Amino acid sequence: MHITASQLYNYIVCPHRVWRDVYGPADEKIQKPNPFVQMLWDKGVQHEKNVVEGMKVLDLSTGSREERFEKTKQAMKDGVDWIYQGVLIHDNLLGIPDLLKKMPDGHYIPVDVKSGMGLEGVDEETEEGGRPKKHYAAQLCLYVEVLQNLGFAEENKAKVIDIHGNEIDYNLDEMMGKRTPITWWEFYQQIKYEVQKLLENREQNKPAMAGVCKLCPWYNSCKSWAKEEHDLTNIFYLGRSKRDKINEDLGIERVEDIINVDLEEVKERKSKNKQFLSGVGEKTLAKIMVRADILANDKGPVVYDNITFPEVTYELFFDIEDDPTQDFVYLHGVYERNNETVKERFLDFTAKECTPKGEKEAWAGFWDYIHSLPQKDYAVYYYSPHEKTVYKKMQKLYPDVVSKEEVDDFYDSPNVIDLYQIVLKSTDWPLSSYGIKAIAVYLGFSWRDKDPSGANSIEWFNNYLKTKDKKDLQRILDYNEDDCKATMVVKDGIEKLANSIRTKL
Repeated sequence: MHITASQLYNYIVCPHRVWRDVYGPADEKIQKPNPFVQMLWDKGVQHEKNVVEGMKVLDLSTGSREERFEKTKQAMKDGVDWIYQGVLIHDNLLGIPDLLKKMPDGHYIPVDVKSGMGLEGVDEETEEGGRPKKHYAAQLCLYVEVLQNLGFAEENKAKVIDIHGNEIDYNLDEMMGKRTPITWWEFYQQIKYEVQKLLENREQNKPAMAGVCKLCPWYNSCKSWAKEEHDLTNIFYLGRSKRDKINEDLGIERVEDIINVDLEEVKERKSKNKQFLSGVGEKTLAKIMVRADILANDKGPVVYDNITFPEVTYELFFDIEDDPTQDFVYLHGVYERNNETVKERFLDFTAKECTPKGEKEAWAGFWDYIHSLPQKDYAVYYYSPHEKTVYKKMQKLYPDVVSKEEVDDFYDSPNVIDLYQIVLKSTDWPLSSYGIKAIAVYLGFSWRDKDPSGANSIEWFNNYLKTKDKKDLQRILDYNEDDCKATMVVKDGIEKLANSIRTKL
C-alpha cells in the first residue's frame, strides 16, 4: 500500500483518519460527498486550471497511473520544462504533484498550486512574515523524496503557487520554528513513519472530537464512539494531545474518572518529573475536572463572575457570512431589538454579486445603519473574534467607507461585546462544544434550516451566484437571521443565569 500526499494531509488534520480510511467499519462511513468539501475541491481544480492555462506544459493528467508514471520519467529525461499532473512512484511512495518544474541545473522541483494563501502566520498589518503550512510542506517533501530516489532532484526544495498567483519557495531544510526545533524534512520523515505503521495496521489510534471533524465522512462514526466510550475529548477544549497525555500518565480514559483526580499529588509528581503531564498545567487540569463534573453529572451551566450588560435602547445581534475561498464577505446581518418600543426586526446588508463593488456597497450599508443609531444608546453583540478580524481587513480594502480609527473605536467600545469571550472566561456548560449552536440549542433555540452551518451558507451563496435563484438567497438570509437570533438567546441566557446568582446572594 502506497503512502500518498493526501494521507499525509489527513494525518496532520487527524491522525486517526489514516487508519480509519483503511480499517474503519465501511457501513459507518458517510458515502455522499460533503457539498462544501466538494465545492472546495471544485474551486481548487478550477484555480489549478486557471494557473496552468497559458503555460506551456506537458499534460499527463489522463491515462492509467502506470502509463503516466512512465511518461513522467521520460519527460524528465527529455528535459521538458513544465510537466502537469505527472505521477511519481518509488517503493511505497506515490505522489502526483500539480507541476514539475525543470531548474537551470537540469533537476526538477515539485510545484503545488493551492487555492489558499501559500504561507500561514502572515502579519495582517504589515502583510509580512509567514511560514510554510504543515500540510503543504509534508506533501511537497514526499514529492521531493521520490524525485531524489528516481535521480531527478538533489535539494530539498519546492514551490507553491498560491491563490494570488505568487510563486513561494519552500526550503524544506529550514527549521519549523522556535517551539518545534526540527526541519520540515525531519517533520515529514516522522509523520511518514507514523502513517506507514497505521496503513500496515501495526499501530492503531483512537478518534478524538474536534471542530474540523464535521467535514469528515467519519464524523458520525467517531462521534458515536466518543459518546459511547465517554472519551475525554467530550470535554470542551480538551483535544487529542491532552487526552492522550492524560490517558498515558494518569491512566484515565473516561470523563467521569477524571473528576476525582488528586491535584496535590499531580503537583508533586510534576515537580519531580517535568515530562509528567507535559502540556497539561495544574490550572488546566483543574478546569478540565470542573467541566467533566458539569458534563458527567449534567449540573447545568455555571456563571463565575458578576456579568452585567449595557442598558441601552437598541441591542444589535450581529453576524457576518463570508467565503474564505474567495476572501469575500457577502452578508452582514443584524437582529435589532428596540427595548423602548419592544419591537424586533432583522436587517441584512447583502452583496448580490461577487465583486469588489458588491462587497463594498454591502459593507457601506452596514456602516450607514450604525451611523443612523443614537450614539452611546446601542450595544452590539457578536460571537467569536472572526467579525472583528474580518472588519479590520475590510477597512484596508475600502478605506473610503470607514476610517481605521472608527473601526478600532467601534470594537474597543465596552458596548460592542464578543459573547464568546464571556462564555469562555466566565461560564461553563454541560456541553462538549461551547459554539453558539450548541449553547443556543441547549437554551431552547432551533434553526429553521435542517442543516445549518457556515460551511453550508458558503455553498448556498456559490449556488446563488450561478442560479440567481431567490430561494438560495432566502435560505442564506434565514440562516443568518437565525444565527443573529441565537446570539440574542445566548446573551439573554447568560444574563438570566447571572441575575439568578445575584438573586441567591
